[in-house]
Amino acid sequence: MPDNFSAAYALVFCAGLYLPGMAGWVIPLVLMAGTDLIISRVFYPQYFTWSGFFLNQSPNYIAYTGLIALGRSVGHKKPWWLLLCGGMVGAMLFYLVTNTAAWLILPGYEKTWAGWIKALTSGLPGHAQTWEFFRNTLSSGGLFTGLFVGAMKAAEETEEEEKEEPAKETRPAAEEPEPAEAET
Repeated sequence: MPDNFSAAYALVFCAGLYLPGMAGWVIPLVLMAGTDLIISRVFYPQYFTWSGFFLNQSPNYIAYTGLIALGRSVGHKKPWWLLLCGGMVGAMLFYLVTNTAAWLILPGYEKTWAGWIKALTSGLPGHAQTWEFFRNTLSSGGLFTGLFVGAMKAAEETEEEEKEEPAKETRPAAEEPEPAEAET
């Protein structure tokens, strides 16, 4: 998969849409933190430190919290296309927050307007250009939000149809008709 092509943005946005109460905040954030911790410890143990983990991941979790809040503010009763747009706005929010954090934290960027634009477009030398990350973030956010919301809308429609159908009484196929009364 390309870098930053992920279902994470859509999952977190949809958790804000569909999970009630505190579950909409706790479940996605705990799951994301747990998987990030496992990935960091298993695949990158040579780079892992607790302070580095918290510093490097905090912009992601600020963005995830924003995506959950966005999902909550939009609400799941809206039409599919509007929820799709919400997921794409969430992906843009994630990109802006994390790249702004990189601009603020990393020493390779000048702390000027031009440095911030560089963080959002070309990135640092020796790395992929950040506009490519944006393209992948936006396309995966749209794709996965569309799929998740579409599945939820289809399930809601099926539930409504089942509630509306009257219970039909059917006679089992093996049942034979009652014999006619004998004439006497």
